[in-house]
Order: sequence, then structure tokens, then C-alpha cells
Amino acid sequence: MNLYPYYRRLLFCLPPEAAHHAALKLAASFACRPLLRLFQTPVEPLPVKLWGLTFPNPVGLAAGFDRHGDAIDTLARLNFGFLEVGTVTPLPQAGNTKPRIFRLPDYQALINRIGFYSKGVDYLAARLQQKRYQGVLGVNIGKNRSTPVEKAAEDYMTCLKAIYPYADYVTINISSPNTPGLRDLQYGEALKILLSSLKETQSRLSQLHQRYVPLVLKLSPDLDDEQIAAIAEQLIYYEMDGAIATNTSLQRPRVQAHVLQALPGGLSGAPLIDLTVPFVHRLHYYLGDKVPIIALGGITSGDDAKALIKAGAKLVQLYTGLIYKGPQLISDAINAIRSL
Repeated sequence: MNLYPYYRRLLFCLPPEAAHHAALKLAASFACRPLLRLFQTPVEPLPVKLWGLTFPNPVGLAAGFDRHGDAIDTLARLNFGFLEVGTVTPLPQAGNTKPRIFRLPDYQALINRIGFYSKGVDYLAARLQQKRYQGVLGVNIGKNRSTPVEKAAEDYMTCLKAIYPYADYVTINISSPNTPGLRDLQYGEALKILLSSLKETQSRLSQLHQRYVPLVLKLSPDLDDEQIAAIAEQLIYYEMDGAIATNTSLQRPRVQAHVLQALPGGLSGAPLIDLTVPFVHRLHYYLGDKVPIIALGGITSGDDAKALIKAGAKLVQLYTGLIYKGPQLISDAINAIRSL
């Protein structure tokens, strides 16, 4: 029996950010395995080998759910094959003004304009040192809002150096629509400078720490085909280790009639599957097997997860679908992928 729909009704009585914190406390209170079965179905492993790592299954938690690394050990008790924390910035910042998350329940969607709310990289590094979780952990890094775009690479290097000893992979977030100018880093010389700086720093850190930590670039779903092809070319040229497709969108598929659709911010949830599947398919067309893809955006059912794997992804991540469907979505996604 899946009890999450009953708890969701209670959580949705709260404002979205308050409900998020309450959900994490709820997960902690049901940390015992027998109680977790009231919210999800246990699943057999479905291992995936990537970057020299073994993922117990291909379904992970996307960045944004645990921004500060405060709930790693709680979330580890769910069926996820890997976790990603962040986005973290070099210095603490409050993000954009509230309210900044809006529910569209009829569409199983959210619009958010949070803007890299972060306690800073030193705080996250301390949390990573204290964790007990031994599974695959990604860290998503970004730049401070006050940092000019032309100096963004410095922020990414600062974060990379601080968390490198504790991460299994690092995601470079240059695609959030909620930090002014951030998406400019996806294009032209700005992208080349960033990727070359990252790879040089990765090489030095790999020698220093005697471990290789893969670097993954997180992309916007609002790129056109020509832009996807150009970024894919640079991912291959600079030997990036992976790509995440995709972030939230400024487009409004399926929700144009909703009263909130004109709000600024990124759309996530079920409507994004219309963008994510073709995006992953095109990105895989250009990358082939040279750069693996993690798919994110619009997964609210097992069939959605399966469609993204069929489109070319090696792994998938959940976020908004988890809010609407609860932990059972993890099991459903794993079992659907198993059927391929």
C-alpha cells in the first residue's frame, strides 16, 4: 500500500518551500526499512557501470532536492542508485526573493526561480566529510550571482577544488534560467574557456588526490538543434565525461493556459518530457557513445524513464516527479528500465 498520496495532501497544504523541508523531515522519520515499504516497493539491483563506478541502479536524485548536503544519509535509504547534491556556490547566497516556487498540480509541474540558494562551498564540503553514505554521490556546482560572467570560471574552479576529494562526479551547472547571464556560458568562446579551465584543473586535482573525478555539463532544454550540435562538438573536443539533459525550461509546453504560466522562472515536471526525450535523442545523435548522457526532466512514470533510456541516456534523475508521485516513482522507474 502506497501511503504517499495521503501525505502529499498534507504537504500541499503548506507553501512549496515549507513543504520541501517537511518532506525531508518525513523521510527521516521513516528511515527504518520496514516503514519505507509503506511508501515504495523494494527492488532488485540493476547495476550500471560508468566512469569506473558501479551504480546499483540507473535512477538517481537530481540536484536541487538537497542543496546543502543536509539530508544525504536520509535520502540514501531510498532506492536511488545515486544522489546529486547542490547547486553549491563559492560564497553563501540567499537566492532570489520569495515566493519563488509555484505548484501547477493539474499538470504535475513546478515553476521555480530560486536562483542558487546556497550555504556556500565550505559548508557543503564539511557536510560531505561527515556523511556515512558510501554510494555514488555527485556534486552540482555553480557561480555566485554577484560574479560577472567573464569571471565565472574562477567560481567553478573554487567549488571544484573544495569538493573534489569527496565527490564521485561533479556537475557543472551553466543552464539554470534563474541566474542572470549564466546560460551565456553555453555558447562560443565562453564555453571553450570554461571547459578548458575545468579540464586543466581536473588534471591537476587528479594528480594531487590520486583519484579521477568525472566532470559533467548540465544543459538547457531551450537550446536549438544547431546549439546542441555545437555544444556536443565541444564536449567531445575537451573530453568531458558526461552531459545532463536537461535543466528547467523557459518554455511552457502543455501549460500555456495556466494562470501562472507567465511567471518568470524554470518549468519542471511532467510537461518537460515533451522537450527532454527529443533533446536527449538529438544530443545522443551528436555525441554517440563518446560522452554518456544523464537524462532529467519530466519523469513522472516508469514509462517516461524508459523512454529516456531508449533515447540514448545511460542514467536518469528525478526531482519534480518525486514531489508529485513520491518514492514509489523510484521503484517504478527502475522496473520499467529493467524491462528494456
